Amino acid sequence: MAKKKNITQDKLISFYMDYVLMHNQAPNTVYAFAKENNFEEADFYKKFTSFEALEKTIFKVFLDNTLHVLEKSEDYQQFDARNKLLSFYFTFFENLTVNRSYVVYALKNKGLKSLSTLSELRHAFKKYIDTLDIETIDIKEPRIVKIQDYSKQESFWIQLMMIMKFWLDDTSPSFEKTDIFIEKSVHAGFDLMDIKPLKSVLDLGKFLFKEKMQ
Repeated sequence: MAKKKNITQDKLISFYMDYVLMHNQAPNTVYAFAKENNFEEADFYKKFTSFEALEKTIFKVFLDNTLHVLEKSEDYQQFDARNKLLSFYFTFFENLTVNRSYVVYALKNKGLKSLSTLSELRHAFKKYIDTLDIETIDIKEPRIVKIQDYSKQESFWIQLMMIMKFWLDDTSPSFEKTDIFIEKSVHAGFDLMDIKPLKSVLDLGKFLFKEKMQ
């Protein structure tokens, strides 16, 4: 039988997810994996250096697919940062739910190794957070701005991990409790980051400083 041609990244991911769900483990070798799915071993290495690299890509693909859906929505384009993030989470977890069996395998069964599996997702998610233009205190000192940006990225990454853990343990119909948790988490997160009260204090301080100087 002729070997399959045009082996894309998506096809390799599909083959791999099917394999681990059928066998509850990764293939022993790329050679055996290629032979079982009838394609050339070299075609695997054109896309990935290892199964570990493929696993990392899977979670980034979930994020990429989420953004692809959102970018088509005119409503999403008009949302503020809070509602954009809500839409992102709802869509992202819909994608995870479609692939729940694999996600449970990858995150629940691998323990601490799953943190490495999420490294590409982490990088892509933090870049997404930067696009939301979440308001922070206007400070001109570059080092402070860098710390602010890092803290913002890390805070929302921790939030995503908390929601993912809740979703993995959620036994409610259609994971409706996860939807509630998403809403409460996002609103709480943005309320804690609300800088308007602090801005008012800073404005008062500037006013008093000017008055004293005069």
